[in-house]
Amino acid sequence: ELLRVTGGSGYFDLKPMVAGQDPQTLLFEEKAKGVLIIEPDFGKRLGQGLTAKVQVLLDGADNSSAGTILSYLGGIQQAAGLRLGPQAGKSSVALNTRFLFNPELNSQWFVVPGLVVMVMGILSVILTALTVAREWEMGSMELLLSTPVRPLEIIVGKLLPYLTLVILSVVMIYLIARLQFGIPFRGSHLLYIAGVFLFLTLSLAQGLLISVVTRQQVLAVQLGFITGLLPTLLLSGFIFPIESMPAFFQYLTFVLPPRWFVVISRGLFLKGSPLSELALPLAMLLGLNLLIVGLALKAFKKDLEP
Repeated sequence: ELLRVTGGSGYFDLKPMVAGQDPQTLLFEEKAKGVLIIEPDFGKRLGQGLTAKVQVLLDGADNSSAGTILSYLGGIQQAAGLRLGPQAGKSSVALNTRFLFNPELNSQWFVVPGLVVMVMGILSVILTALTVAREWEMGSMELLLSTPVRPLEIIVGKLLPYLTLVILSVVMIYLIARLQFGIPFRGSHLLYIAGVFLFLTLSLAQGLLISVVTRQQVLAVQLGFITGLLPTLLLSGFIFPIESMPAFFQYLTFVLPPRWFVVISRGLFLKGSPLSELALPLAMLLGLNLLIVGLALKAFKKDLEP
């Protein structure tokens, strides 16, 4: 009856656990957002007019979803207690909630690991697009393109200052997260560096591509906000859970690099995710990286078109 009330609420898709399955592993591998564990004496205690306990394990790494799930379960708990109890008011269902990976459901643990995505979105995409577009507007890019310098060397020279600036910003955010907020880092630093490198080079190439296509500062900034900052803020899972979005936007996030780096960053900080769990996000970043960098190199050619 409790499961029927919970499943019938429309908020949850309940699936039984396989015998021997570890509930914590389900949450670690993100195969479930929460696990309900009903105590063996649940029905007996209700029949005696006592409080029956249900253990709830939630993925605290996803602060927003965990809070929403707990809120919905609270309402279902009251309804189920009244419907299941033989004497209304004398028996009830008590939820024993435990948040894994973020025991106190600290919002700082949820926000700060994803903050790197915002910093890269602003510094890498927008500033790169703005600065290089300015070179086109002022006509100095023609001088560079008329020299024997290869396009790749010009690209490296233009992007190197922003690459250095963003790396310093990432290091600063990491130190603030660890020292100021006490956020644990449970994963591999090598995997984190690999994720940062892939996302950073992709963002810089995206900014360069925008500047080459637009060649105007105002248009470059607008396109940078539309393709860089807004997807990072709204569609990456940084603030809003992807599972709560309409189906169209959920599919759209698959081709958005910020989504995959948020998964990598939070997974390494809070869960200590191994390479096997991060293989898909890293592969997606690599594939998108090759695509965007290739387009940027192709567009950034030495002969100017009118």
